[in-house]
Amino acid sequence: MGNVLGHLQPSLVWHHFEEICKYPRPSKKEEKIAEYVVSVGKRLNLETERDKFGNILIRKPATPGKEHIKTVVLQSHIDMVCEKNRDVEHDFDNDPIQPYIDGEWVKAKGTTLGADNGIGAAAALAVLESTDLEHGPIECLFTLDEETGLTGASSLKKGWLKAQILLNMDSEELGTLYIGCAGGKNTQARFKFKGEKPPRNYSTSEVHVAGLKGGHSGLEIHVGRGNAVKILSRLLWSYLKDEKIRIAKIEGGNKHNAIPREAFAVVMVPKNKDKNFKKFVAKFNETVKSEFSSLEPDLLVKVEKHAQPEKVMDEKTVNKLINALYAVPHGVIKMSPDIPELVETSTNLAVITTEGKSVNIVTSQRSSVASEIQDITNMVSSVFMLAGAEINYGDGYPGWKPDIHSEILGVFKNTFTQMYGKEPEVKAIHAGLECGIIKEKYPDMDMISFGPTMFGVHSPDERLKIDTVPEFWNQLVTALKNIPSN
Repeated sequence: MGNVLGHLQPSLVWHHFEEICKYPRPSKKEEKIAEYVVSVGKRLNLETERDKFGNILIRKPATPGKEHIKTVVLQSHIDMVCEKNRDVEHDFDNDPIQPYIDGEWVKAKGTTLGADNGIGAAAALAVLESTDLEHGPIECLFTLDEETGLTGASSLKKGWLKAQILLNMDSEELGTLYIGCAGGKNTQARFKFKGEKPPRNYSTSEVHVAGLKGGHSGLEIHVGRGNAVKILSRLLWSYLKDEKIRIAKIEGGNKHNAIPREAFAVVMVPKNKDKNFKKFVAKFNETVKSEFSSLEPDLLVKVEKHAQPEKVMDEKTVNKLINALYAVPHGVIKMSPDIPELVETSTNLAVITTEGKSVNIVTSQRSSVASEIQDITNMVSSVFMLAGAEINYGDGYPGWKPDIHSEILGVFKNTFTQMYGKEPEVKAIHAGLECGIIKEKYPDMDMISFGPTMFGVHSPDERLKIDTVPEFWNQLVTALKNIPSN
């Protein structure tokens, strides 16, 4: 991979981001990128440590005259969501991300870009390497496995960090300062089925829902984008209502925190109904394309011939499964009554897989109110329980309660006003940030989250707005100059 981004400014940030793109970094497989981060710390002769989980902490002393101000920890995660378009060949365990410039954006060729949170990590590395910045004592914390459950932050030991202030650089909207986030929990359902021989005189097809935008299940859940698993279950339920259909396999989505972009099912219908089934799918395609015409212009539901499967699911389980998928809630459950335009509670029907003789479903619930996380989790569970599924739960993670009197919020608001002549927006975010977990371990730490502008994170449409990166960097370095004294 050549030097694609090296001419962009600030050069150190873009240099490190392009270097980060070279290293595979799926969640739970971050060793190669971790080695790169550690190598930077050691090359700069800075104190560099790793904890038992693998999180990295690099300390940089204050510049002369700034030793008396509060210690700041710059925090980012080094894993990424690994999503690609179905027609793209890419091995996330070994292949580099291929960034390219498209007008005012940096994108990746057919995959997620990993600017979430690679650009935050790049900014932290740039601070460590810069020789012309004014700052007090700095700690740079690089956490692992944020995207699959924030387990890197969860594993942090108390007392490892010395900082009084945390700057989380995992937000995606320049000009907005985040002071709170949602907590969350995953609910998994498992349907066991009996494998039966395919019926005679049936034809086999694959029904495929594709072309959806997907996106982050916290940041974009309120937009109303299509969920491929919900659309597919609607189609199957609508056909099953009046006709016979056998299902061999159903798959869709692959990340608990991403809205499913694609889903498919291998199905069998009586041969004398094959043409009618294809007409049904074609008409269904027209219906949903019309419903989503402005939000999902590339949505496509199609049916193609498929090889006959060795086994199909028993009809009783199929009926329970499809009823549950069609009935289970997805999307916004409640908006915040206190913060305008903030989603308070939501749920995402995220992943469905067929493995052996079971169908496994992953859903993700979020809320900024702890009791409402439990309530929506119970609601989702009740649908699957009625259908006879086995239920399991993830550990969950806490939210981060907003503090409008935060000292570091005041610093950033003043910095922003000096730079732009106006105040920034101050918000809470309907997504899980590591701030909530770190706050539990370091309750006296003052926190804020900020970042440059990104869209489409957690999908191959992910893009980073180029001209917001220098603004993000300027906010960071200006704020570091103005950190209050101990």
